[in-house]
Parts: sequence; structure tokens; C-alpha cells
Amino acid sequence: MRFKFSLMAIGLEVALIVLFALYVQYETEQKNVQQLNTTKPSDMDRFLELYPLFQDVHVMIFIGFGFLMTFLKKYGFSSVGINLFIAALGLQWGTIVQGILHSHGKEIHIGIKNMINADFSTATVLISFGAVLGKTSPIQMLIMTIIEIAVFSGNEYLVGEIFQASDIGASMTIHAFGAYFGLAVALVLYRSGLRRHENQESEYHSELFAMIGTLFLWMFWPSFNSAIADAGDKQYRAIVNTYFSLAACVLTAFAVSSFVGERGKLEMTHIQNATLAGGVAVGTCADMEIHPYSSMIIGGLAGIISVLGFKYLDPVFATNLRIQDTCGVHNLHGLPGVVGGLAGIVAVAMGASDKSTIAMQAAALGSSIGTAVVGGLMTGLILKLPIWGQPPDQYCFDDSVYWEVPRSIEHDHHLHENGSHNQLEPEV
Repeated sequence: MRFKFSLMAIGLEVALIVLFALYVQYETEQKNVQQLNTTKPSDMDRFLELYPLFQDVHVMIFIGFGFLMTFLKKYGFSSVGINLFIAALGLQWGTIVQGILHSHGKEIHIGIKNMINADFSTATVLISFGAVLGKTSPIQMLIMTIIEIAVFSGNEYLVGEIFQASDIGASMTIHAFGAYFGLAVALVLYRSGLRRHENQESEYHSELFAMIGTLFLWMFWPSFNSAIADAGDKQYRAIVNTYFSLAACVLTAFAVSSFVGERGKLEMTHIQNATLAGGVAVGTCADMEIHPYSSMIIGGLAGIISVLGFKYLDPVFATNLRIQDTCGVHNLHGLPGVVGGLAGIVAVAMGASDKSTIAMQAAALGSSIGTAVVGGLMTGLILKLPIWGQPPDQYCFDDSVYWEVPRSIEHDHHLHENGSHNQLEPEV
């Protein structure tokens, strides 16, 4: 496996460097007549203006998503480490695929919005990663990243350029798409031996690490939803609406978690995830004139739906539908993403003079879910091939399969199973 993964990773990086050499250029300042208009900011001015928002999104991708998935007691290295690997590969590949689509095969001039959109494309894969967390090899994640970003970019182009639908915070194109793509992959990769797996548990400190990811995501989500909005009123509304939607979501998530919990106790899984659902759900209509109280309603509903999903839908998915959703991405990204898509349809309907725009919003939601499911099923079939080194059941949700772990941790995890430290290294 060491040669297969290493050669594939290096080969992909070489291919990306070649593609960048052929297609990618620096973004240049405006020329000719536009240069005479001194009141219009240059591309470089816009770059520096949006760079803080880009950094916020970057923090969400590399710290927020990474630490959110560290709740498994033996899988922290992989949660943060493979998150870094996926994001680094995805932002390069996303730059190429999205750039070629939007520039129609011409040169890609890299600006701040290209970089933000590249990060957005990696967010889609990281959402899907949560559905199969602990059950896949690094090679499988490498392959899934390449395929999913290509499919995502096609759907994003369809929604934005063909349907002309509004989805500024990407409730449909990132969150719903990433969730249902990951669930479709998890369906194909289902293994009955992973039911009630002893490693699929958390510890006190692992839950605290996951909460760090939640807090980073919660704090920076207004930047995520507003980063590519038009400067001025739209960007302002995207920030304000997301801000209040997240706040309302926290209160309803806490309330419902206590209501459905045993003896009124809060469930940490609910708090880590459902408190973010408001940012997902308000995304589609974040830059619209929906009024802050409407964003609070959207966020509040998202928090309720997300907690109920964790409490009641997860067992149904695992038992009846044969979908093992490790991180509960359906409850944090899937359901709230659908809520966001529906909220966008309502918001457009209330302010649209052209009723065809309502149909385009609905088509965007249907396209995002349909493309994700079909793409995920096809990707799952590819990943199921035995040549990719999927870990055996007994070593799932365990870092020691693919990482050098501290000797004391490895001893604690495996000595009782194998009898001696010399037998700890599993065959892959």
C-alpha cells in the first residue's frame, strides 16, 4: 500500500502542476479604457478587500471541519490529517475544474474568488468524508476527492450558469450535495460487520476536541455565506442573516436536545452539530431581503430538525436503509441543506415578478440532490474495488492502520487483543 498511495499522490501532484502550467495565470489589473476609470477598484484592490473573508473560510476548511470529526476515540490523527490531505488536493483540483468550466477552456486568471470557490469545492468532499469516516483508506479518499469535485463542479455550473439560481451560501450546491453524495457512497460501502463497532465510540477529551471544530465553524460561518456575495447590501445581508440564524439555532438545538434526552440531559453530539445547522439552512437566501426575524425562524427550525434527525433518523438509516453515516452529515448538512433550498424557493417566490425563477430554484435543489446521489453511487462502486486497500472490519475507526501512533496509545488499544506489542501492526 505504501507504494500505491505514494505513487498516486505524487503522480496527481505532477499532473496538477502540468495543468497549472497550461491553464493558470495571475489575475491582472484592468486594462485599456477601464484603467481610465479611477473610481473603479482594480482586481488587486478587490483581492485584498476579500482576503480576510478567504482566510475565515480557510480556517473553517482546515481547522473547523478537521476538528469537528475528532470525536472518535481512536481516529483523531485521521480526522485532522486526512482532512488536510483532502483539502490540499481538492483546492488545486477544484481550481482547475471550476476554472475550465467558467472560462470555457481558456486561461484561468486566479483571483480571490477563484481561491474561495476552490475552498468551497473541498468543503463538499469534507462533508462526504464525514459519512464514510473511519471506513475508508487514504487511497479511496484520494479517488473520491477527484471524482466528487468534478461532479460537484458540473452541478455548480448547471445551477449558477444555466438555471441562474440563487444559492450564495451554497445550502444546495455544497451542503445538500456533499451530504447526499457521501450517503450514497456509504450505502454502496455498507458492511454489516461495522454495526456497534467497539471503536465507533468517543471519549471525554475527543468530544472536547470536536467541540473546538464546532466553535471555529460557528464563529466563521457568516464569512462562508457572504464571501462571494456582491459587495455592498448583499454581502451585508448575508453576514447579518447568518449571524442571527446561527444564534437562534443554538437555542433550539439545546432545547430539543434536552427535551429528547434521557432525564433532560444534553447530548454532546447534538451540540457539536445541530448548533451549526442554522448556518447551513440560511445559506441559499442569506443575501436576500428576508429580514433578520426570518433568518432566525430558518435557523431555529434547522436546529430542531437537526437534533431530531440525530435522535430518530440515524438508527433508521443504519438499520433499515443500510447507510452507516459516521458523523451524521445527513442531519447537519443534508436536511438543513434541503431546508435552505426550500427557504430559497419561498424567498424568491415572495419577491419574484418572473415566476420562472421559482422553477429554476426548485430545479437547482433537485439537480443538487439527484446529481449527488447518482455520482455518489457510481463513486461508491469504484471505491468498492478491492485494489484500494479498504481496512478490514476489525481495524476500522483506528488510526494505527495508516499512522504511526504513540507507543502508549497503541499498547492500550491493542495489547489485550494481540498479546504483545510486536503483533500490533495489522496487515493491509
